[in-house]
Amino acid sequence: MISFLFKSGKSVKGDFLRLVYASLKNENLMFRELPAILFTVGKKTVPSAVCRNRVKRMMREAYRLEKHALAKDSERLGHEALDDKICIAILYMGKRTTFPGLQAFREEIRRLMANVLLS
Repeated sequence: MISFLFKSGKSVKGDFLRLVYASLKNENLMFRELPAILFTVGKKTVPSAVCRNRVKRMMREAYRLEKHALAKDSERLGHEALDDKICIAILYMGKRTTFPGLQAFREEIRRLMANVLLS
C-alpha cells in the first residue's frame, strides 16, 4: 500500500511538511470507510526518538483538529474529495534544531489539504 502511494501518488510541499496522496479505486476493498493516513518523521531529519515521537504526535493532533474543517471545505467546493477513499502520507521535512508548534502544524496541514482539494 505504501509503495502504491509513493509510486502513483501526487505530492504537495509546504514549509516543513510534504503531503503525498493517492485516490484508491472502488475495487480495492482494503480500506472501507476512512482515509488511510501515514505520519512519518525521518531518522536523519530528527535523530532523537523522543523528538521524532513528539513531532508525530503533533502532526496527528493537528490533522485530527483540522479534518472536520477540511470536510466542510470539500462540501463547500462542491466535491467530495475527502469522502473518496484516499491514501495520505504526511512527511516532516523540517530542521532538526527547532520544531514548530501545534498551531504551525495546523496551518500547514490546512494549507496542504486545501491544495489537495483544489486539485
